[in-house]
Amino acid sequence: MAKKQTAGRDNLGEFAPKFAELNDDVLFGEVWSREAELSAHQRSLITISALISAGSFEQLPAHLKIGKSNGITKDEISEVITHLAFYVGWPKAWSAFGIAKEVFGN
Repeated sequence: MAKKQTAGRDNLGEFAPKFAELNDDVLFGEVWSREAELSAHQRSLITISALISAGSFEQLPAHLKIGKSNGITKDEISEVITHLAFYVGWPKAWSAFGIAKEVFGN
């Protein structure tokens, strides 16, 4: 079962309460908990790939940490980023590797 997330409420609860609710309860509550359809490990790989593809590097460290806790290994993330480099761009892969190296270690 996916860990209960409170990042929305913690960071935006007073400023954007509805967005915070949707983030915590719908996205991380309802969607991420559908593990019969996709495991948390698979959802993390998909999410990380989407973030790299979009160049959304601000969100990447948090999702790499979530992915690591969902069982993604250093070798696995390295392979995913290498594969993505050919589809989403070399510079995005370089940026992603820099962040992944911080999260997964040398």
